[in-house]
Amino acid sequence: MFTSFTSITSITSINSVLVANRGEIACRVVRTCRELGIRTVAVHSDADEHARHTRVADTAVRLPGAAPADTYLRGDLIVKAALAAGADAVHPGYGFLSENAGFARAVQDAGLVWIGPPPEAIEAMASKTRAKELMGIEPLREVTEADLPVLVKAAAGGGGRGMRVVRRLADLDAELAAARAEAASAFGDGEVFVEPYVRGGRHVEVQILADTHGTVWALGTRDCSLQRRHQKVIEEAPAPGLSARLTGELHTLAVRAARAVGYVGAGTVEFLVAGDGAHFLEMNTRLQVEHPVTEAVFGVDLVAEQIRVAEGHPLEKDPPRAHGHAVEARLYAEDPAHDWAPQTGRLHRLAVPDGIRLDTGYTDGDDIGVHYDPLLAKVVAHAPTRAEAIRKLAAALDRAVIHGPATNRDLLVRSLRHEEFAGARMDTGFYDRHLTELTTPAPDPYAPLAAALADAHGRSRFGGWRNLPSQPQVKRYATVDGEHEVRYRHTRRGPAADGVRVVHADAGLVILEADGVRRRYEVSRHGDRVYVGATTLTALPRFPDPTDRHAPGSLLAPMPGTVVRIADGLTEGAPVEAGQPLLWLEAMKMQHRITAPVTGTLSTLHAAPGQQVEPGALLAVVEADTLQGRGEPRE
Repeated sequence: MFTSFTSITSITSINSVLVANRGEIACRVVRTCRELGIRTVAVHSDADEHARHTRVADTAVRLPGAAPADTYLRGDLIVKAALAAGADAVHPGYGFLSENAGFARAVQDAGLVWIGPPPEAIEAMASKTRAKELMGIEPLREVTEADLPVLVKAAAGGGGRGMRVVRRLADLDAELAAARAEAASAFGDGEVFVEPYVRGGRHVEVQILADTHGTVWALGTRDCSLQRRHQKVIEEAPAPGLSARLTGELHTLAVRAARAVGYVGAGTVEFLVAGDGAHFLEMNTRLQVEHPVTEAVFGVDLVAEQIRVAEGHPLEKDPPRAHGHAVEARLYAEDPAHDWAPQTGRLHRLAVPDGIRLDTGYTDGDDIGVHYDPLLAKVVAHAPTRAEAIRKLAAALDRAVIHGPATNRDLLVRSLRHEEFAGARMDTGFYDRHLTELTTPAPDPYAPLAAALADAHGRSRFGGWRNLPSQPQVKRYATVDGEHEVRYRHTRRGPAADGVRVVHADAGLVILEADGVRRRYEVSRHGDRVYVGATTLTALPRFPDPTDRHAPGSLLAPMPGTVVRIADGLTEGAPVEAGQPLLWLEAMKMQHRITAPVTGTLSTLHAAPGQQVEPGALLAVVEADTLQGRGEPRE
C-alpha cells in the first residue's frame, strides 16, 4: 500500500528552518541553510545554552531542562518553538525525533514543512521489527542455546543505543532490561527485539535520495564495519572490494525498499555483507552521521537536496557520477583503553590541517558535558584513491591539535594504518580482535622533557634562562603509560639534559636533538595538563600527598554520570565474583557496567539509584577473599 508517490505540482519556498537537534549535525544543517539564504532557528536545553549550534543559528529557543526526555525528545515543545520563532520548516537531523512519525505529523499539522520522509514511511521502516516484517524477515521469538550468540537491538533509533551482544543464555534477561532502559532514555521508546548475531560480516549501506515525483537515486555504497559498541567509528565510500554483481544487488534492494514505502528525501538502507551475499538489517529514515563521505564522492550537498525535495523540486533523472574515495573518522571524547569510557571537560583547542573537512559542534573553550553523546567531530578526507584518502586522513588526525579531555584520536590513527583495514579485510569484529594492540601506549620518550623545559621557561621571572650553573631540576608527569621523572640543569649555555641537546626552548616551542635527529614540539598548558604535540601529560607534585589513597578493591566512578541501577539483591556483606556486574552508570546516553575487580565480599556500597556522581567518586569497595588472595573464582 506504499507503492505510490505523492505528486506535488506546486513549489513551496522555505525561508526559515528550525533544526530540531544539537551538536555537529545542527551546525552542519545551519551551514547549508546559510549558503542557501535560509534563516535558521536552533533549540537548546539548559545544558546547551551556550553550545555552538545556538551561536551559529540566527535565533535560538530554550527547551527547559537538561535530559533528552525533557528537551530534544519533546516534540510538542519543538513545534511551539518553531511557531514562536516564525520558522516555516523543521529539519530533524539524526537521532532524537528524526525517525518519530508522530513528531513528523505534529510538524505538518502545525502548518510547517517537514524536511523528511512521509510519516507513513517512517512508521513502516523506523521500527526495525516492522521493517524486517515488511522485508519478509522474522525476529527471534524464543532464544535457545543453539541460537547464541544473539543481538539485542532497539526497535527505534540507532547509533548503537539499546544494543547488546548476548553470548550466554543466563545473561539474556539482564541485557534485555539494560537495552530497554537505554533505548527508552535515548529515543523515548523502550521496544527491543532479538536477532541472530552474524560474526565476520561487514556493515555496508546504500544512500538513497527520493523526490515527490517518483525518482529514487541510489548514491553508491558505504562501508561502516569499524564499530565500537555497535556504533560506527570509521566509515568510507564506496565500500571496497564488492563485486559489481553485489553492488548492483544492494542498489536494487535499496531502491525497492524506498519505493515499497513511498519514500521521500534522504535515507539509508543497511546490510550485513558476508562473503558475496547480503542480509537486510534496517532502513534509517533520516540523514546518517556518515553522509559526508557520500557527499564528497558524488559532489552533492545532501542537506541542500533534502530541502529542495521538501520544497517540491524534482531530482534529475540520473544521479551524479562518483569520483574518488572518501573516509570519515568519528572523533570521540572517550578512553578506548578503559571500556570506551566517555570523557568530559573543557575543550581548549581543536584544529585539523587544511584540506580536511571538519564537522563539529564545538569551538575552542566549549565544555563537553555529561548529558549527550561524546562525539566531538567528524573528520573527512577525499582523494582519488582509497589508499590516498586513508593516508591523508591518518596524517591529518596525527597532526591535529586536540587540547582537552582524552579522545580516541590515537585509536583512529592506528586503525587507519592497520594492515587489515588498509587491505580492506576488516569486518564488524575488528575491535574485538585488535583493541588491545590499538590502545597499547606508544609514548614519546622526549615529551616529558619538552614539557618540563617549556614549563621552566614559562615560569622564569625574566622570561629566560639564568646564566649560572645549577643543581638538577626535577619534574614529574603522568601519561597514559605511567609516571615519568624528568631531570635537567640550567647551564651557562642554557638548559641541558643527559643524552639530549636542547636546540631551543621557550614556553611554546621546544626543539630537542637526540642521536642526530631533531624533534620539534609545540607545547601548550591548561591547568595541570600539558599538551606536547600529540602527547598529553599531567603535571604531578614532586612529593605526592601520602593521604591520597583508596583501599584495595575500591570501585571509583570512571566518569561523571548517574547511577541508574544496582544489581538485584546486592547489599553490603554480600559475596561477589570477579567480573560480576554490581551497578550501572549512565553517562552521555550510554549505560556502563561497574564490575567486581576481585572475588570477595562487598564491604561498602555508597552508590544508590538516581545518585549523581563525579569522576573518582567512591562507589563501592570489594574486599578480596583472604584464602584466594588474587580473587580467583570460588571452588
